[in-house]
Amino acid sequence: MLKNIPPLLTPDALHALASMGHGDDVAIVDANFPATQVAHKSGARLVQLAGATSTQALQAVLQLLPLDNFVPDAAWTMQVVGDAHSVPEPVAEFGNVLRQAGERPAATLERFDFYAQAQNAFLILQTGEQRKYGNILLRKGVISSDAD
Repeated sequence: MLKNIPPLLTPDALHALASMGHGDDVAIVDANFPATQVAHKSGARLVQLAGATSTQALQAVLQLLPLDNFVPDAAWTMQVVGDAHSVPEPVAEFGNVLRQAGERPAATLERFDFYAQAQNAFLILQTGEQRKYGNILLRKGVISSDAD
């Protein structure tokens, strides 16, 4: 056991997050997301967090991972098919978690655009989330000792 590490982040998840570089993406996805297929096609690392919701996984990841502030958007959620302006419960929760972490709001992507961007992810964390649209992409920023 380690201190101050969210317990739902497994050793595999911690290693994968620590291996990410600036500009790498992590996809936190629900149980319905085709994570194995996307990871197989793209070569992304796939880590299962079956006991966690997507919101819990996002909270844990944001305790360790800074988001990129050199790009216009560093987080993306999947739009509801047929109603791009709808905000499902998991997406509303993501917004609250991002705000509490001092991060910018997430942008949205059409379903197939979200899948395409997920295929560029370094890491896919598949949760046990059973609510629809429990998917979010994050772009890693930098950790620096510089003053600015």
